[in-house]
Amino acid sequence: MKKRFIFILCGLFLYAGTIAATDYNVLQQGAVGDGKTLNTKSLQSAIDALHAKGGGQLYFPSGRYLTGSLQLKSNVTLYLEKEAVLLGSTSPYDYPGFSTEKELKVNNDHFDQALIYAEEAENIGIMGEGCIDGQGRELALTIDSLHHTGELVDKHYNTYRKRPNTRPKLLFMRGCRKVELRKTNFRSGAAWGLSFSLCSDLTIDSLHVENRAYWNNDGIDISDCKEVRISNCFINSADDGICLKSHNRGAWNDRVSISNCHIISSASAIKFGTESLGGFKNVTIDNIRIKDTFRSAIAIESVDGAEIENVQVSNVHAVNTGNAIFIRLGHRSGEQLGYLRNVTIKDVYVEVPFGRPDINYDLRGPAVTSFIIHSRVPSQAFRVMILKT
Repeated sequence: MKKRFIFILCGLFLYAGTIAATDYNVLQQGAVGDGKTLNTKSLQSAIDALHAKGGGQLYFPSGRYLTGSLQLKSNVTLYLEKEAVLLGSTSPYDYPGFSTEKELKVNNDHFDQALIYAEEAENIGIMGEGCIDGQGRELALTIDSLHHTGELVDKHYNTYRKRPNTRPKLLFMRGCRKVELRKTNFRSGAAWGLSFSLCSDLTIDSLHVENRAYWNNDGIDISDCKEVRISNCFINSADDGICLKSHNRGAWNDRVSISNCHIISSASAIKFGTESLGGFKNVTIDNIRIKDTFRSAIAIESVDGAEIENVQVSNVHAVNTGNAIFIRLGHRSGEQLGYLRNVTIKDVYVEVPFGRPDINYDLRGPAVTSFIIHSRVPSQAFRVMILKT
């Protein structure tokens, strides 16, 4: 009798734990998974309610949940079941802008909107084998059309490349701590895919990122973050695959590990820069598989005064790639020239084709404007001094 009583209590405890792990089901919060109903208000209300009660999981069962921009808040995790799709709206009016005052003033990307956004939140995450689909091509073409009709003029419109610059990212987090993204599929952003700035304790594991719907479609961008672990990811991007950036002077990426990833890119697979104001320190890159990549397998660049030190690259296998290693120390901006120190590269295998490796992309990354910059030769390492006028 005593053993049976203990068994019942344990069963109740485990059952309660399961309920707590999936705190709110979006269907019970008023969301409709038909791919047509706009769920922004109900989903944001559920996130706000979970945050107010101390946190929990917002659970998405099978369905297609159309939404505009959502702000993720502390102690809240989104969990998407395998057949669940969080579908981005194709109307730019559903993506209010957020301030970018803390970001780089020169060469700002102007992507101050996102499908999922978080600022100074902690203990947040996105889990499950579902999908976050930004419907980026439809959204970007709508933005472009509204600009030309004069209804929604983009003041940062790129007249040279004939495309809008004000486009939402799939995900943007700034100043966040203890972030976990695991197993989820991300696809079709109108701009960058997953972007992180000034974050710490960041885990990105086993993601599948297909971001090749439009221009500036980076896969993952890490800017001035600390304690970053990127592992076991597949990335297919119409611009840089995994890009370490530094938008802030006096800040830098520190203790970054990138391992066991497969990358296809219409630019560079793994890149430091080009935005490089602060620096990149203590970066480890290991066991990377790359193919069909237009520019470089590995590109390490300091052109805005960035300090680059303690970088270890090993076990890189790249096939059909424009060039193996590209290293540049330039002086595009900033009062002082940056430096590269203690950079080790070993065990690299690269096959360089004669033609363009990303020829099968329907929207390819930026064309090379100079034969010297990222030209299709096995490797390049040089220093360029650009005098400021």
